Amino acid sequence: MRATATGAPTPALVAWGGGLLALAAVLAVVLLPPLSLQQPPGGFVDDRTLLGIPNCLDVVSNLPFLLIGAWGVWLLSRADSVRRVGAFADPGERWPYIACFAGVALVAFGSGYFHLAPDGARLLWDRLPMTVGFMSLVSATIAERISAKAGLRLLAPLVLLGIGSAAYWRWSVLRGAEDLLPYALVQYGSMALIVLLCAVFRSRYTRGHDIFVVVGMYVAAKVFEVLDAPIYALGGIVSGHTLKHLAAAVAVWWLLRMLLLRERIEPAAAVANETRLV
Repeated sequence: MRATATGAPTPALVAWGGGLLALAAVLAVVLLPPLSLQQPPGGFVDDRTLLGIPNCLDVVSNLPFLLIGAWGVWLLSRADSVRRVGAFADPGERWPYIACFAGVALVAFGSGYFHLAPDGARLLWDRLPMTVGFMSLVSATIAERISAKAGLRLLAPLVLLGIGSAAYWRWSVLRGAEDLLPYALVQYGSMALIVLLCAVFRSRYTRGHDIFVVVGMYVAAKVFEVLDAPIYALGGIVSGHTLKHLAAAVAVWWLLRMLLLRERIEPAAAVANETRLV
């Protein structure tokens, strides 16, 4: 287990590091006390009914997820997009992104359904498609920065792990002992892992720095979520939760923009710059 001459970790070191992270996550779930929010799922400040739609702005602000997600799936499924040199060196690398954008499109339905009448049962359908998006993006990052083969092989297990974390949360609620920890590890841990991988490994494509913009918009969305009521109190126009949806949609749009604009880095250039952050 040692670094290469250029300073990049070896595949063996990466494998050990990934194994240790997985072990740490398992130990956290087993040893840490259950994580419970201890608050009702319907505690959103903007409950206005507009155009006959309950909680209207929190519902309709999910529409950008559907538009951007469906657009991403459509573009990446087209033969000319798959063949375009700048998009993917290996056409198989598009599958994690297709899964990611499909998950985003499904968020529009799941989150919209939840916000129409927020309760614990509906919240599951809000969270399930989000886990698909998070874990697919982890798979895509591994494929582009470490190994295309490893990233593609991990796609299905990672997505199933994400879905399982949301299902486990709902099961724990039904048995009277809510435990949000696995789901929290999937959501926040996936973002942290993506940042770590992007800081250590150079992308095989230009515009690799765009992923930091995506994560930054995700962080902004979480801040808006926490400030739901204070933002609404500024004038009663829009709530923090509505802005959360819009900021998250911008993050997904930026991800799609990255794919449309990037080009493959030639091997010689990649070797010359592999120790620099993108």
